[in-house]
Amino acid sequence: MKADVLDAACQDEASFSAGAFRDRVLQRLNAGVSSDDTGCLAQGTCLKEAGDHVLNPTIFPDPSGVKLRDAAVLIPVVDRGPQASVLLTRRTDHLASHAGQVAFPGGKIDEGDRDATHAALREAEEEIGLSADFVDPIGHLGPYLTGSGYRITPVLAYVRDGFSLRPEPGEVADIFEVPLEFLMSPGNHLKLSRQWNGARRYFYAMPYKRHYIWGVTAGILRSLYDTIYA
Repeated sequence: MKADVLDAACQDEASFSAGAFRDRVLQRLNAGVSSDDTGCLAQGTCLKEAGDHVLNPTIFPDPSGVKLRDAAVLIPVVDRGPQASVLLTRRTDHLASHAGQVAFPGGKIDEGDRDATHAALREAEEEIGLSADFVDPIGHLGPYLTGSGYRITPVLAYVRDGFSLRPEPGEVADIFEVPLEFLMSPGNHLKLSRQWNGARRYFYAMPYKRHYIWGVTAGILRSLYDTIYA
């Protein structure tokens, strides 16, 4: 194999490592998101807002003028050598909302949380036992607005190997990893629909092996692709 072809192949192989992800995030976010968690960069440019209303404007009108509850999720990208992976959970079947669905670690931003990043790290430790000692937050996406009334801040993080996990049995039924390359390949982003309250509702889905990733989680992953990889 010629040297230039080999170099290109090596670059492609490394493009989905955790280190390459971190570098790409810092480059795309211009190495500095403001600390107020508004989704705006230090230079004043705001990140693109995403949400259920984008695919379903007739079902969920633009909620930007509506008071929403603030929440945060952690998108943990784990260093697995050339091919990084994303940590995801499956919620237990008995929860009152989104039972059995695939989700990121996260939850409501409490009064005691300093910001969305602090909330996401706290929730990740409470839900799956992921110690903040292994997590390097590197920025966040623009807010994801849900039809259920939440404004979710997705916090991007580089996760070093060597951690141990401990799922909270009341909330988390399973913890698993999905290759970052799979999730960031647009060919795996299915745009599906189903009848919901008498109307057709559209959503993204990214089935992976026995796991069905869809709804808000898939929507946030699509936002990650649009912001960092598209």
